[in-house]
Amino acid sequence: MDNNIIEQKKYKIITYGCQMNLHESEKIGGLLCERGYTATDDETKADVIVFNTCCIRENAEDRAEGNIGALKKLKAKNKDLIIAVGGCMTQQKDFAEKLHQTFPFVDIIFGTHNLEDFGRLFDKKLTQKKKLIEVLPHEEAIKEGTPKCRTSFPNAWVNITYGCNNFCTYCIVPYVRGRERSRKIEDIVSECRQLVKEGYKEITLLGQNVNSYGNDLKDVDFATLIDEVSKIEGKFRLRFMTNHPKDLTEKLVQAIARSEKTCRSVHLPVQAGSNRILKLMNRRYTREDYLEKVELLRKYIPDVAITTDIMVSFPTETEEDFLDTMDLASRVKFAGAFTFIYSKRKGTPAEKMDGQIPEAVSKDRITRLIELQNNTNREQSKEYLNKTVEILCEDFDQKKGMYLGRDTHGRMAYFKSEKNLIGQFVDVKITKTGGISLIGEIIW
Repeated sequence: MDNNIIEQKKYKIITYGCQMNLHESEKIGGLLCERGYTATDDETKADVIVFNTCCIRENAEDRAEGNIGALKKLKAKNKDLIIAVGGCMTQQKDFAEKLHQTFPFVDIIFGTHNLEDFGRLFDKKLTQKKKLIEVLPHEEAIKEGTPKCRTSFPNAWVNITYGCNNFCTYCIVPYVRGRERSRKIEDIVSECRQLVKEGYKEITLLGQNVNSYGNDLKDVDFATLIDEVSKIEGKFRLRFMTNHPKDLTEKLVQAIARSEKTCRSVHLPVQAGSNRILKLMNRRYTREDYLEKVELLRKYIPDVAITTDIMVSFPTETEEDFLDTMDLASRVKFAGAFTFIYSKRKGTPAEKMDGQIPEAVSKDRITRLIELQNNTNREQSKEYLNKTVEILCEDFDQKKGMYLGRDTHGRMAYFKSEKNLIGQFVDVKITKTGGISLIGEIIW
């Protein structure tokens, strides 16, 4: 053995937030892999630690700051350790300087608008001791070709838009990610085709509002994109998130319905069931509009699973407003719901609104909403009993000793196998149902 072999450099990326952030972390990882680094889960063995932050909710921001601060001792022990912080949190006004003052041991601070430039900043840091702060005030043109170190096989994430034009009053995204920009359709289709060649079995198209894709381009929209990606040869599934109800058109629903590749699952965030609250949120649709979109989906895709986001305790929300939300959830019977309590975000219009809801009221409302949704999920799960469904095996659960994966509707199923089935489609007969997950046996 050659004792002179240099140990390979390692990196760790800590990600906060949604799939968009996870995919952007894959890009940061790709830039480091391109420079000869490999990933590690052990921060004490890392030569580079990158925080890809989120500021959508206050708790994510608090956790990020707490975890950054915890590295002070590690940095003191290892002067060569490079610590970088990027993402939505750093893009907020004056936040980069605040971060620099609070955590002077951080080496690189970058924003959402220059994520693809992280490699250049990293190279620069290797040659100098000076700390680097580079947060661009405005979004740049979309850069293609950034390497990616994908971490979610057999699933792959593909950005189709960046930024957002909606300016919901509770949301910071347009201020930290800029206005909406669409990638060229040929670039998206080419990336998807390559992923299928590489063996990926599920592709999720990502954007703050995927169904407004193409508004800034000519002669193309999201329905067109679904048609084109669906033409790619090979067996794979196509998902997308997230949608805005105001942009869900009949043309788009028809495209989803005719595509054999597109999953029978649509994430359609409603946020609230009260027209008064929806107006305060600047959502630009009414509960009646939303229910019409639900009917449109079920007209063309009778077995569609509709999932959603629901926020409780938006400023001035009354008990009557909340009951409107409960009523809407009861009517739609969502296949899944991400439920959360309104979180005040600095720099948004809702921050300055009167009528912030007391914590005790918020906890009571979220508890009642979760109970309603859990009951719906239990009833829907019962419909799977003794049925055989096609599952894409995605992972192995060490605690359960079972493989797991989802069907076309997004429902998770667990099953045993002596063979490694990750990345394969398998038929599973459901023998037991729980809340939102299922247990079954493989049909060979």
